[in-house]
Amino acid sequence: MSEATAHDYLWFDEHFPALAEAYCLTLVRGLTPDALLTRLGATTLHRITGVDGLNEPAYESWDTHDGDRLFAGVTRVGEWALMIEPNGYLGITDELIGPLSRGTTVVSHFRNVNAVDHFNWYENGELRLHFEPLFAYARDGSDPDGSMDAMRAAGFDLSEDDERNFDLHSEAAFALAERLTGLRLTRELLNASDFLGGAVPLPRT
Repeated sequence: MSEATAHDYLWFDEHFPALAEAYCLTLVRGLTPDALLTRLGATTLHRITGVDGLNEPAYESWDTHDGDRLFAGVTRVGEWALMIEPNGYLGITDELIGPLSRGTTVVSHFRNVNAVDHFNWYENGELRLHFEPLFAYARDGSDPDGSMDAMRAAGFDLSEDDERNFDLHSEAAFALAERLTGLRLTRELLNASDFLGGAVPLPRT
């Protein structure tokens, strides 16, 4: 079992400051990048090397489609598909990820420029855990308390005190994702990975 902590992910904000400001990261067990994007209904698939290469098409897609389609890049890491969205939120959109998680596991976390953040863990179509990393004491899902030990070990302060520790809450989200999936992300992996990118339509409301 992984023993990752928030301090293992200090490199993310340092080396990828633009992405760290507004991102969504999603891990899906057992799907290839092509299969994941196909299930999400993506179009205009193309390949990009390195996570920094995802920024421009992501913001271009937002401008072109007025936010109705979000760009995502997906790569294969072991048995997991890793989907990264600069300035996106597909990975925390329940209407997409709930169905996608049937028969598998999905772990995702998100942060936007206003420091709004979310962490989701799905198993076989069921949301087991959801919380906002800034307010980790408030959790929901089918098993909201089953991962409390892992959350604390990752670096979350679960107290409700106004003076609780807010430091490294985004880094703690990375660490918790590693503890749940066993997959460690590194700066070198993100820089060297070949991503399959595509624009994904958001569900109609």
